[in-house]
Amino acid sequence: MGEVNYSAAELMIVNAARLLRDGDVVFVGVGQPNLACNLAKRTHAPNLVMIYEAGVIGAEPARLPLSIGDPTLVSGALSVVSMYDIFALYLQRGNVDVGFMGGAQIDRFGNINATVIGDYAHPKVRLPGSGGSQEIAAWANRCYILTPHQKRRFPERVDFLTSAGFLSGRAERQRLGLRGKGIEAVVTDIGILEPNEEGELILTALHPGRTVEEAKANTGWDLKVAATLRITDPPTKRELDILRHELDPQGIYLK
Repeated sequence: MGEVNYSAAELMIVNAARLLRDGDVVFVGVGQPNLACNLAKRTHAPNLVMIYEAGVIGAEPARLPLSIGDPTLVSGALSVVSMYDIFALYLQRGNVDVGFMGGAQIDRFGNINATVIGDYAHPKVRLPGSGGSQEIAAWANRCYILTPHQKRRFPERVDFLTSAGFLSGRAERQRLGLRGKGIEAVVTDIGILEPNEEGELILTALHPGRTVEEAKANTGWDLKVAATLRITDPPTKRELDILRHELDPQGIYLK
């Protein structure tokens, strides 16, 4: 059997999908997290329940949704409610198992910046901001991040704290009463970072062909490595076929 070729985006999406469990209730964003959820639903997690921020519960999109308010999300869904209800009656009550997060910066303790690069009053770059991610980071039972592994994306401390990871460590998150467990994994194109007992992100897995040195060189702090470092399984032909031919045939997010 010949070697299966895949892109960095496909590698991250496949590994994110594998983190999801059958029966999970997942707060889904558009883009790569949406592909990860739909891939999981078509493989090992057929009972995955997808919730979209606009108010759609149990979405069964017939095509790739282009926004959280895309009409394709409503057709065949279990329920459609207001955005307020999604956050107040589902997320804050603890009914959401997984939140997918994104951002321009993720720091040593899994805090996320999606607001500005540089000084807030005079930023180098102004970013889209929080949306619902601040609430998701606080109240989802566990959160995952997908991001390319680049040094500028992994500073020791974020320029602006948009969404809480472990703040200055697990103890502070617990003291402030944030019920959700916080960031449980950051999936990159080099490997997977997970929090240790203090809440600091450490390298726990490498993708095939990648090295610890690459991960360290692309991280803005002295990245620690787990005592047992695992190697992820490469994407399978079936996973790639579903992504390429069913979920994103135009390659909008796979490129």
